Amino acid sequence: MSLQPYPTWFSSGGGRITLDKSNVNESKLPEFEAFDVLRPRGPPDEETKAATFSVLSVDMRVTENKKDHNTDKYVSSNLIVRRNKEFTIVIKFNRALKEQEDNVQLEFLIEKPEVHWKSRVVETQGDYVTVGITPDAKCVIGRFRIFIVVVSDLGKQRTERNPDTDFYVLFNPWDPVDHVYIDKDEDRQEYVMNDVGVIYNGEFNNITSRSWNFGQFEEGVLDACILVLDSGKVPLVFRGNPTELVRQGSALLNAQDDDGVMVGNWSGEYSEGTAPTAWTGSPEILLKYAKEGSVPVCFAQCWVFAGVMNTFMRCLGIPARVITNFCSAHDNTGNLKTDIVLDEDGKVDRSRTRDSVWNYHCWNEVYMKRPDLPEKFSGWQVVDCTPQETSDGLYRCGPTSVNAVKEGELSYPFDAKFVFAELCSDVIYHQSTKQGKMKIIYVDTKYMGKLVVTKKLGSSDHEDITSNYKYPEGSIKEREIMQNAERSGLATRDYLPITEAGVDIELQADTIKMGDNLKLTMNIKNQTRQTCTVIVTITGCVVFYTGVTSSTFKLENKAATVEASKTESLTVDVNAAEYTPHLVEQAKLLFVVYGRIEETNASLTTMKVVTLLPPELTIKMSGSPQVGKDLTVSVEFLNPYNFVLEKVQLRLDGPGLIPIKMKNYSQILPGGSVKYKVLIVPRSPGKKVLMACLDCPLLRQVTNQLEIEVVKDE
Repeated sequence: MSLQPYPTWFSSGGGRITLDKSNVNESKLPEFEAFDVLRPRGPPDEETKAATFSVLSVDMRVTENKKDHNTDKYVSSNLIVRRNKEFTIVIKFNRALKEQEDNVQLEFLIEKPEVHWKSRVVETQGDYVTVGITPDAKCVIGRFRIFIVVVSDLGKQRTERNPDTDFYVLFNPWDPVDHVYIDKDEDRQEYVMNDVGVIYNGEFNNITSRSWNFGQFEEGVLDACILVLDSGKVPLVFRGNPTELVRQGSALLNAQDDDGVMVGNWSGEYSEGTAPTAWTGSPEILLKYAKEGSVPVCFAQCWVFAGVMNTFMRCLGIPARVITNFCSAHDNTGNLKTDIVLDEDGKVDRSRTRDSVWNYHCWNEVYMKRPDLPEKFSGWQVVDCTPQETSDGLYRCGPTSVNAVKEGELSYPFDAKFVFAELCSDVIYHQSTKQGKMKIIYVDTKYMGKLVVTKKLGSSDHEDITSNYKYPEGSIKEREIMQNAERSGLATRDYLPITEAGVDIELQADTIKMGDNLKLTMNIKNQTRQTCTVIVTITGCVVFYTGVTSSTFKLENKAATVEASKTESLTVDVNAAEYTPHLVEQAKLLFVVYGRIEETNASLTTMKVVTLLPPELTIKMSGSPQVGKDLTVSVEFLNPYNFVLEKVQLRLDGPGLIPIKMKNYSQILPGGSVKYKVLIVPRSPGKKVLMACLDCPLLRQVTNQLEIEVVKDE
């Protein structure tokens, strides 16, 4: 028996869809009052069961619906759907539905959200009734339970709880009505569906990278993401609002003040957990958090926070990408300026320099409409869960409109001033005297935010998106933006303009492998009409990637006489033996040059970071990558140093290829090597990435990846 579709109504949180055949004018649907969860009135006897109209089964049509909703990649036996898109279920009764007599209600329970859903009967065939249900475009996201209630003269008979029919509702970036809609399919494929990405680090003129397993579709990850919201007691009303959910998430992903997912640690001591550099992806972290009862996972740094945040967002249906800002300010003094203090000899005064310049810093962007802001500030939004500063009492940042940052409109929520400072802060060099007085000797307005990158669509290469955040340095528009920023509350740059010395110093040095010698070149350019003598002090420090100084290993003075309109070069030799005893994890070498012109007593200064590249980790494959066929992969490493590497851990990870495998080595002797062979059986066709990471206390960030194209078995 086939019926025409007819309008019905639904109310979540104890609401219902009524499947009777009454004529309902859809334009005049009544407000439906939510009611308490219905309970059966006791088990009927066998005779009553036979006579009563009842439900035999509910088919959630998982395979068909997941394909229609772009959720078929999620490894879950439960149905997963997206907001404002219809899905269908098939209810089997013990007899055919009688049009004028039977009354059936559907309940979808998550708690008590304030939305109404559309529904309709698609068709009936004998004992089977197909129902179409459309979650509201502003529906909360999460896991819903479904119950079928048959209403008769005997009362209300409700089906028992069945976890197999539970289903998830996610944000819908395919739907123009949803606030997370992104219109190009290639963007959706990259920023929602891609489960492996690339995170960039190194320095702006020598970018390095590592692959990261976002793994948003892996088994258990969706439940872990919902657990994050539950453990953080995120109100249900926030879970349908992407702006609020993102803001809540930026706090919940760190454990600084609310027992969130990850514990930040930049100390170099990781014996009570996993070193941030050892992780290869997000699923391991999120699943550990879930398995251990919402206990924060140890440890993370900025790219780990950004990688897991990206997984969290994409898993729930919000387009997201990881961003790297090279030369990123961390303003501890709250004056939106990065202050570096030198002593009277030109050496960095570590005790008085509180601000730092991160060689790189990773955050996220999420794509969404911002109904709380002017329309031009919708689109990409900055969100940063690395705990740096508090915002409204919690360690979090964002969402902040990228367009608002670029235009210097810093009064809009949330945290635009902090993001602006990371990108546009001036580096102000102060010199202190023995009496404690300080004077500004140089201002560098171009050092911060030198380069902002993200992964390019469909490629492992990086894309330069600096122009999304900033107008060209020195342009008229850039000066206008700084004026806008000052009107929005940015401290006035009353230290500008500073008298130009007429002499510039440029530092040049090649990126080297850790353990190699280095030659530092100083090009002193005299742009005046007079010969001048420049006395320079070179300070060499070992620093963390956050710009925090570990120790000073070199202090050298040089002098040069430079004729008018000429350039002279000075070189400084740096031996590996000078810096290697002071190395820290992810070590960089920071050189600060302070110069004084004898004839005018004018000062000038500059700095340069030199990255130390780790040794190579090689991955080799033998065999033809086919679904279900054995494939052998070997990872090899040679210790090139004259010291022993101890407590070495080797990690392999590859979504669709292999679950995470780890191999531990007590030590690798100088000149010694290790070789780890693994048998892989690819589970699905397509482009895959195998990631390898070697980590130990004396050597971090040793990574490599191998792209593999898996074909179907012929």
